[in-house]
Amino acid sequence: MRTPLLLTLLAPLGLPLLAEPPAPPALLGFAVTGSATLGSQYIFRGLTQTDGKPTVQAEIDLAHADGWYLSLAASNISWLTDAGVGPLSAGVEVDVFGGYKWGFAKDWTLDIGAYRYLYPGDYSHVAMTSPSTTEGYLGLSYAWASLKYSKVLSAGSFGVAKADGSSYLDLSVAYPLGESGWTVLAHAGKTTYTGTGNSPLDYTDTKLGIAKELKGYTFALAGTKADTKDAVYTNALGRNIGGNRVTFTVSKAF
Repeated sequence: MRTPLLLTLLAPLGLPLLAEPPAPPALLGFAVTGSATLGSQYIFRGLTQTDGKPTVQAEIDLAHADGWYLSLAASNISWLTDAGVGPLSAGVEVDVFGGYKWGFAKDWTLDIGAYRYLYPGDYSHVAMTSPSTTEGYLGLSYAWASLKYSKVLSAGSFGVAKADGSSYLDLSVAYPLGESGWTVLAHAGKTTYTGTGNSPLDYTDTKLGIAKELKGYTFALAGTKADTKDAVYTNALGRNIGGNRVTFTVSKAF
């Protein structure tokens, strides 16, 4: 199953989870683990998905000793309604993703797979591209650092039409401070929309934070910044969903 490094760097919902869960019993080489997270808000690629309000998240993972894995995750969201899509739009995000991790050398791991972001809801009252999005990804990690490239495979990207080929580049660090249980978190990401040439939708995001593992729980505090343009990232409530934000989370692996 995932190591604490990958739990931190590759968590699908963007929240750190450092504590190592108890080793689960394996059946035919498969193991099932999971996690639960409470957060002051849900940040995804520098953007608040809950307009700064609290989030509850859960994930379950199925992994094989050979490196294959499949995961299911869910979180509350409000960004579609906040964007003015309407009261019947999705209030929940459901993620399904899977792939293969190859530990090809000491401390080195290659990760390749696909991600499906689902936003079940009623969009019949608006004319918009479905927010549900499919991405393929390739990641490379060494010890406490990772680099991951994701590319949109679906026709649209989170409600943006004709956005296939758009990409996200993610460089993340989770540096442990000795045996103290403290970990320094750092991240930089770049969102690029294709076919538009320096699109106003393009932006960069960064994160700097600290996490502490205590009695099986992981407590994390992080500041994020996204240079999102008001013209395209301001919701119907008049707030830019990027900008500067501070998020606190408590996570438990099981």
